[in-house]
Parts: sequence; C-alpha cells; structure tokens
Amino acid sequence: MAHLLGADRVTLALGTRTLLDEVSLGLDDGQRIGVVGPNGAGKSTLLRVLSGMQEPDDGRVTRAGGVRIAVLDQRDDLLAGSTVLDVVHGSADEHEWATDSRIRSVHAGLLGDVSLDADVATLSGGQRRRVALAALLVRDDEVLVLDEPTNHLDVEGVAWLAAHLVERYRGSKGALVVVTHDRWFLDAVCTRTWEVHDGTVDQYEGGYAAYVLARAERARTASTTEEKRQNLLRKELAWLRRGAPARKSKPKFRIDAANALIENEPPPRDQLSLTRMATARLGKDVLDIEDASVAYGDRVLLHDVTWRLGPGDRVGLVGVNGAGKTSLLRLLSGRQQPTTGRVKRGKTVQVGELTQDVEELDELAGLRVIEVIESEKRSVVVGGKELTAAQLVERLGFDRERSRTPVRDLSGGERRRLQLLRLLVGEPNVLLLDEPTNDLDTDTLAALEDLLDGWPGTLIVVSHDRYLLERVCDTQLALLGDGLLRQLPGGVEQYLDLRRTATATAASPLDARAPTEVAPAAVSTADLRTARKEIARIERRLSRIADQEATLHQRMSDQATDHQAVIALDAELRALAVEKDELEAAWLEAAEIVG
Repeated sequence: MAHLLGADRVTLALGTRTLLDEVSLGLDDGQRIGVVGPNGAGKSTLLRVLSGMQEPDDGRVTRAGGVRIAVLDQRDDLLAGSTVLDVVHGSADEHEWATDSRIRSVHAGLLGDVSLDADVATLSGGQRRRVALAALLVRDDEVLVLDEPTNHLDVEGVAWLAAHLVERYRGSKGALVVVTHDRWFLDAVCTRTWEVHDGTVDQYEGGYAAYVLARAERARTASTTEEKRQNLLRKELAWLRRGAPARKSKPKFRIDAANALIENEPPPRDQLSLTRMATARLGKDVLDIEDASVAYGDRVLLHDVTWRLGPGDRVGLVGVNGAGKTSLLRLLSGRQQPTTGRVKRGKTVQVGELTQDVEELDELAGLRVIEVIESEKRSVVVGGKELTAAQLVERLGFDRERSRTPVRDLSGGERRRLQLLRLLVGEPNVLLLDEPTNDLDTDTLAALEDLLDGWPGTLIVVSHDRYLLERVCDTQLALLGDGLLRQLPGGVEQYLDLRRTATATAASPLDARAPTEVAPAAVSTADLRTARKEIARIERRLSRIADQEATLHQRMSDQATDHQAVIALDAELRALAVEKDELEAAWLEAAEIVG
C-alpha cells in the first residue's frame, strides 16, 4: 500500500492555544479517513496543514512525489459572474468530458437540477455546495480532502456522494480524508477514523460504529471520573448494536466485545413509560392537520394534507429541498395558516420550535450562557430526573468555563446548542426541530439524543441527518415534491428507493396516494380493509411482544446467578425476536397496500 502523505511531529498553535501538539500520522493509498472531534478542536486546521494550505509552527508534512491534492473548504469561494460550466470544467471542450461515464455520473448526482449556463451567484447555498463538489470530483487527484461536504446536501445527495466516494476510493485508486458530523456518512464511507482532541489525533480502525465501540472499550478502563462519558458511550453503542427497524443492514462489530459492554444497558427509550407520561401531559388530542393546503401564488407546496399527531409520537420528516417541510412545521407551530383546510390544537398543547435562524440570540449577546438558561428556568425535569440549569448546560457540552462565556463570543455550534437548551428548559410538550444537527459535533449530537430519549412529548424532526432520524424517531414521513405527505414504513431507505425510481423513469412527481409499487386500480376496497385490519393486528402483537421482552429482561436480571434459567429465558427472547422480524416484514407489505 503506497504512502501518499503524512505529518511528522507537527505542531501548530492559535494564540495561546495549541491545536496540534507533535502530531504524527500517515495517509496511504486506498484509505478513506473520517475526521471527528469537538467543535474548535482543530479538525479543519489538520486538513489545511496536510493539504499544504497552512504551514505548521513545527514539524513537517511529507508528500510522495507527484501526488495531487484536491480540497473542499467550508468557505464558499465561487466567483460571481462565473457559470456552473466554468467552475466545473474550466476551459475544457465539451467533448473532453461529456463522453466520460464517471463525469456524467457526477453531473447526474450533483447537478441534475442546475443549468450549466447559470451564474453561480444566482444559485442557492445547497446548489453552490454541489457545484463546488462537482468541480473536485470530475478531476483525477490522488488525494481528496473534504471539509463538511454534506453541509446543505439533502438525504438523497448525501447517499449519492457516499456511494460515489466508496466506489472511487477503493483499492489503489487514491485516498480520501473527510471532516463531517454526519455519522451515517462516516459509517457508510470511512475505513478509518481520526479523532482530534486536546492537541492530539487518536486513530481507530473502521467507521463511526467501530469508533464508538473502541472509545467505549477505552472508557471502560479509564478512571472513575469518566463514568458519565462511559454511560453515554454504552448507550450509543447499545443502539448501534440493536440497529433500527428501518435499516436494511446493521453495523458490523466485534460481537463479544460489544455485548460485554452493553449486557446491562436498557433500550434507549422506555417507550411505554414515555407514552404514558406524554398522554398525561397532553391528553388524547395534540395536533390535527385536516385537508390543509399551502400555496404561494400558483405554486402549491402542500395539497389537501391530513395528518393527526398523538401524544408521544416521534416523527422524522424528509423530502426534497423546497418541498414544504418548513411550511409544514410552521403550520404545526401556528406561525402560518393554511391556504385552505384547518389545523386543530389540543387545549394543553405547548409548542417549542427550533428554527434554523441562530440570529435570534443576538439580543442576548451580552449575557453569559448560564445566565441565559437561568433566566428561563433554574431546573427542568428530563427522563424523570430533575436537572439544574448548570447540569443541563453541562450535558450539552458547555463546561464550567464555556458556560460563563458571553453569547457574542460563542461559535456557530455553541449558539445552536444554546438555542436547543433554551427550548428544552421551557418544557414544551410538543417539540418541532428544523435541522437541529447543523454545526453540532458528534459528541454533542449523542448528548442531544440522550436528552431526547428521556423527553416525554410529541416530537417532529426535519433533518437531512438520517442517523438522527433513525435514532430518535419511531416513524418517518416524506414530502416528495408533489404537495402530498407519504408514510415511510421502510424509513429513509424507502424514501431513497422512491426517489431513485422517480429519477430513473423521469416521470412526474410520485403521488403519495399511489406509489409506483402498487397500482391503485388493482387494490380493491376489500383489500384495503383487510390490509388495515392486518396492520392493526400486527401493531397490537408488536406491543405485546415489547411488554414480554421487558418482562423477560427483568427476569434475567433477577435470576442472573441461575445459569440454566438465564439460558431458557434467552431462548424465549430469541423466539420473540424471530417473530418480531416476521411481523415487521408483514407490516411493511400491508402498509404498501394501504399507501
């Protein structure tokens, strides 16, 4: 395996803070490296040093002779007046690139909705990001360095980019280094992980799931002061090992090591308990959207949408950009009224909404973080436990020093965390989160998910982060650009399948009431009635299975010293797991008939 570039005892300081302290590492042909770490730890600095954009204070960067490096920076440096064609292909003649299948794939994957003659100044932020990516991917550089490439990409774009990079950088076709907070992307693409923290770079084999396992193993042997961190890592690992029903495949682990770490770890959420608490706080009626449409002039974003939200529902919402996801959230929050139809709200509903606008904190610029939270509320109950404002601030990554930092001095990620904290201390019973993962690092995301696990209420999340959607939501819905809302029993993967089908057939937008897999004319009223009954039956049985599993786990805990009893109980659990898988498959089949 050929060596491409590396760092030899590299040191770099910013003011009085050392970002890289005698860091040594190497990048070899065929490697795909994911770079993670807290915001401000030096991830982007490491990329700039390795790519030659920034000189270290000490040490040296080595590079094999003739190695070419392409870099995608977080900053947008596309010049106004340049066309998309100019940026992507420069002065190259069309015949030089139009016959290349790899380049045509890049065009189809990233530039399908962008005119090559368009001035880049007229493009949206997401389109500009895709143009910048395309300009790098059409080249033949040996090393590709990407800093947050998934920013502004939708779920579909992230999936395409992951597949493209895996195919391109396998074997001896070059190497990839990528900084991203998208954990699904890290798992799908990367073969190694570098964690940047406290001036050092720790190296791990595998993607995000393997990285979490390795950290959990290290934490198990660490001092007792790491107990909080261990618990959170084990919880994250337990979810990764169990996987999500919407996933077609689960992460591959060293099974024995993972099982040893999580053998006493309960499921992330006690669904039954949370539903009871949510019902007590909300009652049976929460939010009902009835025959609602939203139009802007001749453009119809939502068409005759009916959607009923109950207490404790946890829903992820995906869709193409501009399909109406944010408009749907505004309907739920009451900030927007439907053009036709109506929205009904339960009497006890208290909505908390996280928008994408961090400028709302500008009026609090002179206050310290802890003062902002204490001015809202001095304590809050999460997961049945009362947390002080200081404890809540710490759980979302503000240590004692940062908690006393003025709001005006916070980074983008820290301002996002503060937005979330202000929302949570208000103790709403309905949470609407619009792209909550923007600017958050992987540890902060895990801490946020841990908080949401114990939050009793109705939760709606709009996000391009499919890891988050699978982690905190129980169901997914999609807006496919035709104004209709569609159930996704198969989760995000089903959404991607539908989008691929739509693109391949170049058909009109898919009708949410008439999916391509099931022809509406072929489904009789009797078939629909039977399918609905089957779904109801399966859901009742799945609920009973969940109760049985909880009882069996408790019995195993009570009889832990009785080896034979534990074996028998484990066999019962395995039988329930098999039945559960069969029921979920049958549920999917019935749901496809119902649409």
